[in-house]
Amino acid sequence: MPEFAAATVRLRTPVDAVALPVRSSVDLRVWAAETARGFVGRDDDEPKLLDALAAELREAAADSRERGPITALSYVPEPRLGELARIELSALVADDTYPEVTVDLLRSYLAAPTADSYRPPEAEPRTLPAGPAVRVRHAYVRDVGRDGLGTVLETCAYGIRADERWGLVLLTSWQALAHTDTLCELTDELAKTVRVTS
Repeated sequence: MPEFAAATVRLRTPVDAVALPVRSSVDLRVWAAETARGFVGRDDDEPKLLDALAAELREAAADSRERGPITALSYVPEPRLGELARIELSALVADDTYPEVTVDLLRSYLAAPTADSYRPPEAEPRTLPAGPAVRVRHAYVRDVGRDGLGTVLETCAYGIRADERWGLVLLTSWQALAHTDTLCELTDELAKTVRVTS
C-alpha cells in the first residue's frame, strides 16, 4: 500500500447523510443554512425546524473540524430529530514512538478504558477490503452534572491497518441509545466500503 500522503481514501456516504466541510474554508453559517434547507425541503414553512437543524449542522461541522478527519458525515435520517449520529474517518500515521501500525496497536488505541468509560470496551478482529481491522464498541458518560448524572455517548469504531506506516479509524458516535443496533449495523456496512488506492 502507498504512504498515506500519496493515497486516496474513499468511504461511501450513506443515504440521509451529508458530508461536513471539515477540510474546506466555507462559511459554516451559510453552508449549514443551505444544507438544512436541502434536508427539510423548499416548501416547508417551519423556520424553527430550519434554524434548529442549521445550528446543529454548523456545530457538528465545527466540532469535527477540531479533530481534522479525512472526512466527516452527519447522519440525519429524520430532520425533525436532528443529527442522529456522526461518522468520521481519520488517519493514524506511524511515528518515532510507534514506528509500525498494527491491528494490536489500533486495538489498544481504540479499546483503552478511560475515566469516562460507561462500560468496558468490546473489541473483535475483522477483515475488510481495506485491510485487517479491529471493531470496537465503547460507551462513555459525558457532561456529568452535580447530581452525578450525565449523557451516555456510544461509539462503534473500526481500526483498519492500511499498511505498516498508517492506519484508518472509522468512528460512528451517537447519543440515541434506542438506535444502537441500527447504527452499529450501519458502521459495519460502511467499514466494508472503505477503499484505499494510490
